Amino acid sequence: MSHITTSQTIGPFSHAAWQWAVDATLATTAPTITISGTIYDGDGTPINDAQIEAWQPEAAGAEAAQALPGFRRVPSGEKGEFSLRLSQCAAPVSGAPATFITVFARGLVKHQFTAVFLEDDSGLAQSEILAQVPAGRRPTLVARKTAPGVYHWDIWMQSDKETAFFDYV
Repeated sequence: MSHITTSQTIGPFSHAAWQWAVDATLATTAPTITISGTIYDGDGTPINDAQIEAWQPEAAGAEAAQALPGFRRVPSGEKGEFSLRLSQCAAPVSGAPATFITVFARGLVKHQFTAVFLEDDSGLAQSEILAQVPAGRRPTLVARKTAPGVYHWDIWMQSDKETAFFDYV
């Protein structure tokens, strides 16, 4: 018998509590990309105690040496900054997310799910996932290229800039 319970916020100690949980240092011979940004609350204040998880199922082959292939977990810094170094798959699926994201942060009763796409992906217009997001909200899921292999993407938890989040059923 299962009982329905509510989620609980992660509290103020997530940085210390989760650091031991996984060594997400990337060990791969595959080419990599970096997606960096800042996580903000609805007032535009950086969130300095969030945890951002990234999941790239197609990277499992390139990351066989990893404890959890295709998985990253990074804490936000004092100014809400984060950086994800990801394997770049040899044959990425056009229109697919670069990675799926889960956000944990103080004040969230339930973690939030989203995805990030790369602006130089020629298949964005045909993306089945992006097609489910209202056109005006799609840019909140697209990382801007700032240099070869380097992208910028901010996460907004609320406001008119709010990142599009998904419900998985």
